[in-house]
Amino acid sequence: MLCERPSSVTTLASALPVSRPAVSQHLRVLKDVGLVQDRAEGTRRIYTVQPDALAAIRTYFDDFWQRSLMAFRLAAEAPPDNTKAEQP
Repeated sequence: MLCERPSSVTTLASALPVSRPAVSQHLRVLKDVGLVQDRAEGTRRIYTVQPDALAAIRTYFDDFWQRSLMAFRLAAEAPPDNTKAEQP
């Protein structure tokens, strides 16, 4: 939702099946790790996404899945291992 537009906790909570305190806790975690920032607007805090931080996460997961899928492909294409140890 924050990718679409900056929002307050109240606005976010009204669209989600969780309480305002729960939304606040999630936003605090996202802010602590630099994924969102907030600014005061009267008595409310307006949260916005940090695009550079999201881009870094996207790059990480793209790399992760590329390596994982390549490892899976190599394992799937490898010849069968016929050197299994004999069990007593």
